[in-house]
Amino acid sequence: MFLRATSAALCEILFLHKVDKNKLCNFNGDIFKFVYHKCGFTMKTKSSSNKSNFTPGLVIASLTLLLLINIASFAQSAAAPEKPKTNIEDAQKHARTNFSMPGLFPAKVVQVNSEKSVAENKIVAQAAYDMLEKGMLELTGESSLATAWLKFVTPKDRIGLKVNPVAGPTLSTSVEVTQAIVKQLVDAGISRDNILIWDRREEQLAEAGFTKENFPGIKIVGTERPENGKMYDENGKLYGERMIDKDWYYWADCEEKYDSATIPYMVNEGKYSYFTKIVTQMVDKIINVPILKNAGSSVTLCLKNLAYGSVTNTGRLHKQLWHETTAEVCAFPPLRDKVVLNIVDGIKGCFNGGPGANPQFFADFKTLLIGTDAVAVDRIGYDIVIKKRIAEKIQKEDNARGRIFMDLAQKLNLGMAEIEKIQLIKAEL
Repeated sequence: MFLRATSAALCEILFLHKVDKNKLCNFNGDIFKFVYHKCGFTMKTKSSSNKSNFTPGLVIASLTLLLLINIASFAQSAAAPEKPKTNIEDAQKHARTNFSMPGLFPAKVVQVNSEKSVAENKIVAQAAYDMLEKGMLELTGESSLATAWLKFVTPKDRIGLKVNPVAGPTLSTSVEVTQAIVKQLVDAGISRDNILIWDRREEQLAEAGFTKENFPGIKIVGTERPENGKMYDENGKLYGERMIDKDWYYWADCEEKYDSATIPYMVNEGKYSYFTKIVTQMVDKIINVPILKNAGSSVTLCLKNLAYGSVTNTGRLHKQLWHETTAEVCAFPPLRDKVVLNIVDGIKGCFNGGPGANPQFFADFKTLLIGTDAVAVDRIGYDIVIKKRIAEKIQKEDNARGRIFMDLAQKLNLGMAEIEKIQLIKAEL
């Protein structure tokens, strides 16, 4: 980028000072040849290096070029400080399984749309069920819905449904889509006792409608959780500490101090983010059920829902390692080897103001995205959101910076981020 800008600046100087184009290549070697080609000039080869050919314009151009390169190099280094180190190498030491990301159907995503899925600003439960059924059959190629589900889970598995409840009842994974998943699992022979709905914060689960009334017989668990209305036990320890597994952690060379109001929702400070026991001990398979919404000019879908929902002490990771954390935490076995399916609830979502709930930016996308490849599903969801943002003039064009976490995840062999290599199957109901 800075070389292109420098080249353009030099071209203007050459033109203004009427520099002899054919002398430039003799003045300062290869870098000037490069710049000359960038300027679009055709150079004549000469063997002469007679310094009497120098002109004031040529000297000015050369000095300007060197100054611009130094300024641009300084700005580039200042704008891109070195990233804090992490322990991603630890994740890569563990052998993969048959179900490890990207799962049974890599680089394949099914998108099911239904105009009937929203009525009077509410999600239609039967439409959500039908969309999920269609998506599961399309993904697996099976003719039986039960058989389709049993490709990913068995009656012996303890299954965790990872929802996203952080924005309250108006912009969280919907009760209707989650109920459809539960019903289809039960109809496939999975006991309700073996199904668990989870996220980091138990209070938010209840606020978003994940209650015993809506999900009878289903466990609903959070990592950061109160007991009897209190976050601390009689010994002054957070109840959340009982839910973390210190054998599994994401280490990053950065830290942050939290105030007394924040620490109950971070659980710990320091350079370690511990995995919740929900993913390390309490479930055998995970079905990831995020909602379709933006996070600035990016999205918070499958990978973000998993990564930031599964470890503690995340506040420190947003500033410098948002993309890295989103990809790398998913590379650890408790997620990489257990997430068998991703179902993005895109019936209702948002294109701006996310991940919080700002009703002026809500959208009825009326879609579900289904796949085992979390990276590919994120890529399709990303395109949906960015297209809407451009249509609403929130941004002018796509910016590759919003996809950095997907590119990182692909390098970790978690899935496919390259849109041209993703098989997208669309179905209309």
